[in-house]
Amino acid sequence: MGCVKVSTLVTGEIDCADFKAKLLPNKDKPAIINVNIGTTVKGAVDDLDLVIQTLEECGFSHDHFYIHCDGALFGLMMPFVKRAPKVTFKKPIGSVSVSGHKFVGCPMPCGVQITRIKHINALSRNVEYLASRDATIMGSRNGHAPIFLWYTLNRKGYKGFQKEVQKCLRNANYLKDRLREAGISAMLNELSSTVVFERPLDEEFVRRWQLACQGNMAHVIVMPNVTVEKLDDFLNELFQKRSIWYKDEKVRPPCLAEDIGIENCVCALHK
Repeated sequence: MGCVKVSTLVTGEIDCADFKAKLLPNKDKPAIINVNIGTTVKGAVDDLDLVIQTLEECGFSHDHFYIHCDGALFGLMMPFVKRAPKVTFKKPIGSVSVSGHKFVGCPMPCGVQITRIKHINALSRNVEYLASRDATIMGSRNGHAPIFLWYTLNRKGYKGFQKEVQKCLRNANYLKDRLREAGISAMLNELSSTVVFERPLDEEFVRRWQLACQGNMAHVIVMPNVTVEKLDDFLNELFQKRSIWYKDEKVRPPCLAEDIGIENCVCALHK
């Protein structure tokens, strides 16, 4: 099966203009598309409706493409975000997946995939010695994970998750604003709680705060356990360290214009 890489916008979401350019020469083949509901580094959310529209404009009928919506982290946050696009099986998608150990906080890695019954039937098989039909991908699954998920979903409820999502988004905006006020390049996508900013110069600082980095970028994913007090501790130490790292003008903060956009970059060239 051929795989075609599609470009992204500076926000991290799929570039549907490039997507269209890649589809047109391949109209004779069915398309399998992974739509991200929160990318790993920038927390970008792909525009599902625009992806579907692009496929239709390129002449792909609904039985000629398959869309999987990867909502590992933000899939369970999106229903509580105003202006967020709706991911629903009323649209021509094939499946949706979410993680149970990220936003929900299940103590072991686990996930849930929801798909159409016709796809489950294609995968399922009768297992004689079990006297039942197996629909799992690996032939087995963790029995504890569903219990933890059920417990958390019932304990917190709709209002509990809504409150936690609002807290995450509010604290993410707080972090982004504090960084920008301090003259640090930073970006926060509208539907995200992932704050992207300049990579700290000191790798020991990176390890201490367990920052995930890529190139000149680092990010903080603001989850329910991340309080304003914890953010203040992080920011105060970062500001103090930066005053040491960049006291000599020979060393300057990196330019992030290509990574997060000129409007979010406050390096010496773009501030």
